Amino acid sequence: MGKGLINIIKVPKILVVGSLAMDMVYSTSKVPGEGETVKNGLSFVLAPGGKGANQAVQSAKLGVNVTMVGKVGNDMFGDQLVKTIQDAGIDSDGILRDETCPSAVSCIILEVIPGKKNQNRILVVPGANMSLTVEDIYFLKEKISNFDLVILQLEIPLEVNRKIIEFAYAKGIPVMLNSAPYESLDDDILSKLTYISPNEYEAYGLTGVKFISEDGSVDTEKLMLAAQILLNKGVKNVIITLGSNGAAFMNKDTFIVRPCVDTVEVIDPTAAGDSFTGAFCSAVCMGMDAEEALDFASYTAALTVSRMGAITSLPTMEEVKGLIMKDNYSRI
Repeated sequence: MGKGLINIIKVPKILVVGSLAMDMVYSTSKVPGEGETVKNGLSFVLAPGGKGANQAVQSAKLGVNVTMVGKVGNDMFGDQLVKTIQDAGIDSDGILRDETCPSAVSCIILEVIPGKKNQNRILVVPGANMSLTVEDIYFLKEKISNFDLVILQLEIPLEVNRKIIEFAYAKGIPVMLNSAPYESLDDDILSKLTYISPNEYEAYGLTGVKFISEDGSVDTEKLMLAAQILLNKGVKNVIITLGSNGAAFMNKDTFIVRPCVDTVEVIDPTAAGDSFTGAFCSAVCMGMDAEEALDFASYTAALTVSRMGAITSLPTMEEVKGLIMKDNYSRI
């Protein structure tokens, strides 16, 4: 193991402001078409998730001191979501309750076809996530300086994210925006970000550059162009996740493309991107450089897709180390 996993001088503190949702995961060998009923579904799992919660729990499982801020309904799902956060050792004092709006839910249809990688389709009903207000998070204006990094996503109101970014920028605290699901972002937001991590579809929406070829391969020159467009708008570091093609990192000095870790069987891709984001942020806060952090995040996400569910699939630091050593990978 390299310096990133051994010489951790202090336990990083990460703030996650974002979404919590109860995931309803349906597995099927056939996705219904319009007006069609498929009666032979394979399985059903009810599991806590939401991009913010996934990223918070992944960071905590890797040994980071995590605080989460968000909103759930005053209902059974809200109870379960808060308990999940607390059970992971995360500070949940900033998770608020909405008396009038239900907790968020997501419907995940997992298509399981023998001989092919499992594919998922996700529908989110945002519920209380979208009732989080600027007033709700104003207490972070000064407290945000206590953290090493802030993680945000786009499953809460954009004005809340904008205010958090302003708070962090004023205090010199780095911000990672996992720009998912896709939403248009103005230059003021982008110029204050230390990291942004779109996938290939979100990067296309943000830049208008399509870098995946018809055969599924990556056009490296166009990938660089897409990342450069975001850098030109003021983002300091751009991470683009590429699914089975791996992940890319670019800043003003560096361009790196790292392959996907494909030494595990893909069971359920749910939360893979969130696992990657949480792991990357944890890694850089622990002192890894960009290439080490990309590889560490890829190993973490690989373990996640080898299991069912969102939060239930997220690995611990010991499990990630075990997979890295199994592959005889020595850089991190």
